[in-house]
Amino acid sequence: MYKKVEIELGGKTLTIESGKLAKQANGAALVTYGETVVLVTATAAKEAREGQDFFPLTVEYQERFYAVGKIPGSFFRREIGRPTEKEVLTCRFIDRPLRPLFADGYMNETQVIATVLSMDRQNESDVLAIVGASAALQVSNIPFLGPIAGVRVGMLDGAYVLNPTSDQLKESKLDLIVAGSRKAVVMVEGGADSLSEKEILDAIYFGFEGLQPILDAQDELQGAFGNAKMVVEAPVINQAIKDKISTLAKDEMQTVITTADKMQRQNLFDDLKKRVKVEFEDEERGEAGELLYDLKKTMMRDRIVQDKQRLDGRSFDEIRPISSEVGLLPRVHGSSLFTRGETQAIATTTLGSGDDEQRVETLYGMTFQPFMLHYNFPPYCVGEARFLRGPSRRDIGHGALATRAIKAVLPSVEDFPYTLRVVSEITESNGSSSMATVCGGILSLMDAGVPIKKPVSGIAMGLIKEEDEIVILSDILGDEDHLGDMDFKVTGTEDGITALQMDIKIDGVSPEIMGDALEQAKAGRLHILAKMNEALTQPRTEVSEYAPKIVNLMINPDKIRDLIGPGGKVIKALSAEFDVKIDVVDSGAVKIFANDSVIAAEVEKKVLAIVAVPEIGQIYEGKVQKIVDFGAFVEIMPGTDGLVHISELENKRVAKVTDVLNEGDMVKVKVLDIDGRGKIRLSRKALLNEE
Repeated sequence: MYKKVEIELGGKTLTIESGKLAKQANGAALVTYGETVVLVTATAAKEAREGQDFFPLTVEYQERFYAVGKIPGSFFRREIGRPTEKEVLTCRFIDRPLRPLFADGYMNETQVIATVLSMDRQNESDVLAIVGASAALQVSNIPFLGPIAGVRVGMLDGAYVLNPTSDQLKESKLDLIVAGSRKAVVMVEGGADSLSEKEILDAIYFGFEGLQPILDAQDELQGAFGNAKMVVEAPVINQAIKDKISTLAKDEMQTVITTADKMQRQNLFDDLKKRVKVEFEDEERGEAGELLYDLKKTMMRDRIVQDKQRLDGRSFDEIRPISSEVGLLPRVHGSSLFTRGETQAIATTTLGSGDDEQRVETLYGMTFQPFMLHYNFPPYCVGEARFLRGPSRRDIGHGALATRAIKAVLPSVEDFPYTLRVVSEITESNGSSSMATVCGGILSLMDAGVPIKKPVSGIAMGLIKEEDEIVILSDILGDEDHLGDMDFKVTGTEDGITALQMDIKIDGVSPEIMGDALEQAKAGRLHILAKMNEALTQPRTEVSEYAPKIVNLMINPDKIRDLIGPGGKVIKALSAEFDVKIDVVDSGAVKIFANDSVIAAEVEKKVLAIVAVPEIGQIYEGKVQKIVDFGAFVEIMPGTDGLVHISELENKRVAKVTDVLNEGDMVKVKVLDIDGRGKIRLSRKALLNEE
């Protein structure tokens, strides 16, 4: 069977098809928007593995270079095995709204794969992959409780735009991905140019309304196929074990959830778990452990909602104690230590030249990134010992969020021609480490002398919802994140929001609640900014003595070849002699990157000498390159020579040129004339007459 549905979305046609491709998968959908085409498949194991106690969902997103008619530039001329950052981030966009929407008790291994088959470089594929993933699951027999859909929201000339093109995004003040169900927004991620809380809230609900027709299309598609969903037996709670857990652990659990220190609280819980588990038979201990965790979750939530008390005793809008330091590391160009409660980050900034830009091959072509932010989460920061591996999807996602938050306030490359790299080393974590990265990263940039427009801070908000009772929490702890109903991260300046990320674990929240969360986040964000100002109020006026020094020159474009030399000989020799980097562009702009100002000045002098243009009346010292019967050719500048006629050698008659000059001699000469063909007449005699 084959079915195709079409809707109008943002002034273009969105098409979802199923039944034509990948028919051996449990479900498949082909999504087309403009000339961008994404195939998404959903496949599941027929039954869960024995003893499976978690839902093994895998989401993959892959871009193929044939989609834009290109052959990959890698050595093997195929897409490399390791996913790009864009692919990793898109996987997260797909995974986060899907994961909570599978039937309770479903434990079969499930895989969603999105493949970009065609790309028109105007209509983004990431939101299409979200739509395709939901559609593939809808038409399958996998017990998915969707549908959901995703759209992108931009802002041009004060008006919101649904699914803006790539060209429009370049001018947009907003780039926001919104995913939602029939009931509510379930995921938000994006960046903004210091927009107000109201503008952001309106954008979210503009996107929410805009995605509703996509849900209708998926329902139509599902109705055509009519596949029955797998029957899943909801987990049955053993009431006897639950009651015994309550009797054994409730009193001690009260001590656990009222212990403010994270590690101490974790140790108390681990000790309690060991004592409780020995009271059960081997076959009951797994369920006992889960029910003990459920008791902790219930008691913690009840304490917040009913007793109005958080784990660490703070009020709902109170921020943990904050301390900030800058100039922490002596040889680093810029550094900071940002601590908020039990979360801590060392952030460093390194300044580099244009050659240090990150070059990434994408479907849009080769891109160059003059700003990079890398987030590292070593195991010791949470008291664990495990293998160190490459960055995880979580690390890349947190780094991307912090990048969006900070990028909005960076100076242009023209105003500050350095490549910038910020690295955040999380040295301690109890919630909001990505927001500590934003705060620490900004301070390290300021310490490095980067003239940012305004400081940025970030805060993570939480939500506990029990029936009609709603509690919004500022600056959430790790346990408040894990046991709560929302994780809402907001960053911005004193003027507005620069980035946000939201995941909701329940059916949804109203616009009023989301608006209240944004306003409470604003108050917390401004409080954190004030604390950051105690360490450093504005960027340093000079870069570090260890940072490369930059000299900017503008030369005549016709002299570029003289500076570069045949085969790059001249510029390579200069770079090697002084250990500098010299960048030259076609406009004649030259950038010299040197380790210190003395070397920079010396190289500047050399460059100016190479590209200088001879002037009539000026005196130069040059080397005799060639002797002829009628005179001597003297190189007065690199690659530029002139003729000293035999009559201009001395105040008296000269019989032979070699009576006065020989090849290799250094001689001072004066420029007498430069004719229309660029030939230069020089005189040694003129200088003798002036003495």
